[in-house]
Amino acid sequence: ITSRDAVNIVQRRLRKVKVGHAGTLDPLAEGVLVIALGPASRLVPYVQQQPKDYRATFRFGESSVSGDLEGEIARHPELPKPNRADVDSAAKLLVGRIQQTPPTHSAIWVDGKRAYKRIRAGETFEMPKRTVEVYSIQVLRYEYPEIELDISCGSGTYIRSIGIDLAKSCGTNAVMSFLCRHRVGSFGVDGSTSVENLRTKDLESIIIDPNVAVEHLDQIVVDRTQCTRLGHGLALQGTKPTAKQSEAAAITTSGALRAIVREKRGEWFPYRVFPTD
Repeated sequence: ITSRDAVNIVQRRLRKVKVGHAGTLDPLAEGVLVIALGPASRLVPYVQQQPKDYRATFRFGESSVSGDLEGEIARHPELPKPNRADVDSAAKLLVGRIQQTPPTHSAIWVDGKRAYKRIRAGETFEMPKRTVEVYSIQVLRYEYPEIELDISCGSGTYIRSIGIDLAKSCGTNAVMSFLCRHRVGSFGVDGSTSVENLRTKDLESIIIDPNVAVEHLDQIVVDRTQCTRLGHGLALQGTKPTAKQSEAAAITTSGALRAIVREKRGEWFPYRVFPTD
C-alpha cells in the first residue's frame, strides 16, 4: 500500500482527528512510516529533521526509466562489472553534503506539477538538483550483479538516486530492486505496528509518546507556573538559551511535552504549545 493509504486507514477510524505522516514511502518500499495524530501532527517537521536509515538492494548492469522495478527493465551486458574496491570507493564519494538529481518518477514538484505526472503525460523537462545529507553508506553485500547497501541520510534524499549514482561512478547502470526504511530517528522497525493492526487493533494501545519525536532537541523541565506562562505566550523564567541553542522542548515534571520553545531576544518563547492533562 502507499503512505497515503496507511494514513487513510487511520483517518477512517478517527474521523474527527487530524492525521499526518512524516516521510513518504514509495509503493514498492516497506518499513517505518511515522503517523502523527491530533496535536502531535504539528511535530512532523521535527521527525523529518532526524536521520533516516535504509536497507536497499540494487542490480548493476540494468536500468529503467523509474530507477526501480516499476519501469521496463533494460539490460546492459556490455557494461563493466565493478570489483569490490571500485564499489567501496564510489560509496565513499557519496557521503556528506552532496548534489543529487531526484528520479523523474518522483513526487517532487517541478514548475507546479508532480514530476511523475509530467512524465506520464509525455513531457520532457530537466529535474532540478538538490543538496542532501548522506551520513553513511555501508556495503553489506556485493555479488555481481546484486549489491546491498545500508544508508543513513537526511530528509529529502532519494535512495534510488544513490544507487544509480554509485553505479555510474563504477561505469555501469543500476535499478533498485528492494527498499526498506528501518529507522527514522528513534522510530524503528522493531517498535512498529503492522498495517493489519492499524485496521483492527485499538489504536490507543499502539500510540507512542510524542516526546520521541523531539528527543534530538535540548529539553527543559518546566513547572506548573512555567506551563501557564507558555500557554499565555510568555517567555520562560529562570532559564536562558546558550549561543548554540535556537530551539528546545519544554517538558513538564510529569514528562509531558508542553511546548517547543525558540530563542528570541535572549529568552525562550513558545513556538508551538501542546495541551497537557
